[in-house]
Amino acid sequence: MAGYKPVAIQAYPVLGEKITQDTLYWNNYKTPVQIKEFGAVSKVDFSPQPPYNYAVTASSRIHIYGRYSQEPIKTFSRFKDTAYCATFRQDGRLLVAGSEDGGIQLFDISGRAPLRQFEGHTKAVHTVDFTADKYHVVSGADDYTVKLWDIPNSKEILTFKEHSDYVRCGCASKLNPDLFVTGSYDHTVKMFDARTNQSVISVDHGQPVESVLLFPSGGLLVSAGGRYVKVWDMLKGGQLLVSLKNHHKTVTCLCLSSSGQRLLSGSLDRKVKVYSTSSYKVVHSFDYAASILSLALAHEDEAIVVGMTNGILSVKHRKSEAKKDSLPRRRRPAYRTFIKGKNYMKQQDDILINRPSKKHLELYDRDLKNFRISKALDRVLEPSCAIKTPEITVSIIKELNRRGVLANALAGRDEKEISRVLNFLIRYISTCDWSVTCS
Repeated sequence: MAGYKPVAIQAYPVLGEKITQDTLYWNNYKTPVQIKEFGAVSKVDFSPQPPYNYAVTASSRIHIYGRYSQEPIKTFSRFKDTAYCATFRQDGRLLVAGSEDGGIQLFDISGRAPLRQFEGHTKAVHTVDFTADKYHVVSGADDYTVKLWDIPNSKEILTFKEHSDYVRCGCASKLNPDLFVTGSYDHTVKMFDARTNQSVISVDHGQPVESVLLFPSGGLLVSAGGRYVKVWDMLKGGQLLVSLKNHHKTVTCLCLSSSGQRLLSGSLDRKVKVYSTSSYKVVHSFDYAASILSLALAHEDEAIVVGMTNGILSVKHRKSEAKKDSLPRRRRPAYRTFIKGKNYMKQQDDILINRPSKKHLELYDRDLKNFRISKALDRVLEPSCAIKTPEITVSIIKELNRRGVLANALAGRDEKEISRVLNFLIRYISTCDWSVTCS
């Protein structure tokens, strides 16, 4: 073996997913719990107050779930037709929802019958929300109108008729009780001021608007429709800051993390994208089994709840921190025990005795040593080698080419053996490190 030098296998860097703080944070959820609802889950909303229950709107019912319950703890079913957009008030005591017949119902969480009913819309009411003062409700419907209602008197205060198509989404400012935003299928997003009886800002999203979201500060507005998520600066009169196109199908819902530093969007392409609100780049992504209609995050991002078109409600809870082992661990030898004498320097009077190490050749090296070039090539083209360690196959092909015997190694092969060579070349010809060799 003294005259043979083994083939040097060149190592290549292994490319993998880059592990970031966002990856660790958003992967720290348990296996999802799946709950079957009566129809497509059109809305999920968490109560802002403890115990942070959440309302699920599906078909003609509204279910209230506890944080860890898989069965509803309360059900509101006083709807003649499909219910929409059940939303909690800021104190968590009241719940408002629209319906297909154009009615709006207000519920007390501790009761079952509606406290108030607002009649005025002539078509389905798809969006409702409480204003910041807690005493008014804003609604948008398929009759192209936006209405403001007074809760104590159950009366309509204002009606806005500036949209020219279905009003399917909206939200109220958390700071100013007179400001609220609506999005419509006429491609526009409008901010209304109850003091002026008209819209004060109008922006064109360019697609039918499915969801809108105001940042807690009220300075930024996010709209979703088509494949686009757009961010607008409301302090500059609705100036477009960024347009995101990371989904393959219509974006249906938006959500902010508890810190406000991450924006989440759900889509019919069955994905939830997580964006950084500083760079507006995707920092994480979730995959689901069906098209997504609704999305909500619990307090402190403790749980993520997603509603889908097939009536499945997916609930992921954050993993609890691992408890420290209370039992005293058995003491093991210190690190210095294992490296003792490793760095010892030979003294003048010491005699150094080297133990000869026996080197073993790999099977393909033995074949090359004995000039069995076809056998060596067959050995590295076996699936166990070509798939698991393709760098060895590439190195042997390079060595045969360097010796000028690659053509001889390929000669005399039948169709099955040639197909094995071609399959390897097709698999790895696009790999940058090996493209020259494979071509």
